[in-house]
Amino acid sequence: MAKFRNSLLHKFLNWKSRNLSHRQFLMFLSAVIGFVAGIFAVIIKNLTHLIQSLLEGEFIVRYHDAFYFIFPVIGLLLVYLIVKFILKRKVGHGIPTTLYAISRQKGIMKRYQMYASLITAPITVGFGGSVGLEGPTVATGASLGSNISRIFQMNQASRTLLIGCAAAGAMSSIFKAPIAAIIFAIEVFSLDLTLASLLPLLLASVSAILTSYFFFGSEIILPFKLEDAFIISEVPYYILLGILASVCSIYFSKIYFGSTKLLAKISSPFVRLIMAGLGLGTLIYFIPPLYGEGYNVINNLLQENYLEALGTNLFNAYLENIWVVIILLAGLVIFKIIASSLTFSAGGVGGIFAPVLFMGSAMGHCFALIINNLGIFKHQISVSNFTLVGMAGLMAGVLHAPLTAIFLIAELTHGYELFIPLMITAAISFMITSKFQPHSVYTMELAQRGDLLTHDKDQTVLTLMNISQVIEKNFIPLEIDMNLGDVIHQGVVKSSRNIFPVVDENRKFMGIILLDDIRSIMFNEKLYNEVKVQDIMQQAPEIIDIENDRMQAIMKKFQDSNAWNLPVVEKGKYIGFISKSKLLTAYRQKLIEVTV
Repeated sequence: MAKFRNSLLHKFLNWKSRNLSHRQFLMFLSAVIGFVAGIFAVIIKNLTHLIQSLLEGEFIVRYHDAFYFIFPVIGLLLVYLIVKFILKRKVGHGIPTTLYAISRQKGIMKRYQMYASLITAPITVGFGGSVGLEGPTVATGASLGSNISRIFQMNQASRTLLIGCAAAGAMSSIFKAPIAAIIFAIEVFSLDLTLASLLPLLLASVSAILTSYFFFGSEIILPFKLEDAFIISEVPYYILLGILASVCSIYFSKIYFGSTKLLAKISSPFVRLIMAGLGLGTLIYFIPPLYGEGYNVINNLLQENYLEALGTNLFNAYLENIWVVIILLAGLVIFKIIASSLTFSAGGVGGIFAPVLFMGSAMGHCFALIINNLGIFKHQISVSNFTLVGMAGLMAGVLHAPLTAIFLIAELTHGYELFIPLMITAAISFMITSKFQPHSVYTMELAQRGDLLTHDKDQTVLTLMNISQVIEKNFIPLEIDMNLGDVIHQGVVKSSRNIFPVVDENRKFMGIILLDDIRSIMFNEKLYNEVKVQDIMQQAPEIIDIENDRMQAIMKKFQDSNAWNLPVVEKGKYIGFISKSKLLTAYRQKLIEVTV
């Protein structure tokens, strides 16, 4: 069977090479991947809704408040069992996992990633995990794009573009916002904005949204149309909202990474699941709107239906007091990211896109209510407009994707009446947040490890380069206890290089000997036993640590030291050398691969 499949693939590749150009075939694949990514979005969404509908059946609904506490724990436990005993592999967090595959694995993603999130994300969210489905949908589609590109033997640049097409298709299908989906792929995946990349992204986005229309009709995730026009006198309030959004964005990132790092200290995954799961269940029990994605909460806020938005809680009898509503909304902003972090720490599979929109809507709504009810401003601002713009502000800050934020909200509201306030708030939020948080939640860990791809072509090429491929190992190591005679007979005579690494008995790197340093004494046999290696060795101008140094740091070490060869160590032990000439040759080759 495998032989027949390989033969068929070979025949197809031969036919393709004769009848289709690489560009034409790439266009075809982008449309197919967009369509399948749209299907994946439909499947994940429907599975989640099916689970939620089963959990809200006639029997359980009578005791639903009590079950708020236990549902998330059950869901997280099911995910834990599936990952441990069925998948037997770790399921990553959607978009960061995809970005890592692009930067460090040449865009190659494992086959199991095409279905891992498809199974685990609906269970996580369906049982009340306080995360979104966008990230898992993007990761599922991206894995499909990666594996299809490998089947048809596409190069790395094409593989990365097809992953971006899958991301655009997933977002287009979920939100029915094809333009925002394209911009999302370009901003988040650092794709080049050229005609060669734009057309495949366009085809993927269109085919995905057609798929969504076929299965869901005209139904959209946030069905809202603008009722209040933008007024120029509201500009100062949108500026203040942008500042508030930047503060909330920084809070989001600090809590997300801080709580995740804190809970990661618990070594046992099962114990961590129980502790984080119970914490999540407690939060959801007292604050029911934190249950699941939260799009129903956003829709109810847009309609100013506070009873439905805030759910059954201890303060239901006081919702007629607007300041009680304001306090509860502020609580949603504070606790949503805590609930999301607990979900991730417990092993849940999901994304942060929905939590960002949730927090942004609550933040914008709360801000508008405060302005309208302080009694010191004559002008009443539009609560729904500020709810929408608040979502864009937080997206711009947390995700570092201001253009995606602007166009997503504009497309969701079927118009561009809010374009100016969206631009004001998103720009201010992004500028302030990026000053304190230079990287988004998606890219923070990758950037700290030096694995982040950006729109800077030089940095992208350096990130994609593999250190191990440029290490030269044809240098003869000399031991620290050798004498000059040993250096000549065991090193100089046998080597064609003019530099020798010095190591101890455990191969720990100690220094280097240059041929120029011993040229004047190497023929004086009287010194062979008198002169020791430690007398003629010197410290290397720089040392490359293969575990900690990325290509950008390595290039800087060459630049600062003016050396042509630098030693490479791992855990202090000598491995080989990297030469500047080989490094530059590898850089040129990678640049060609990336830009083809």
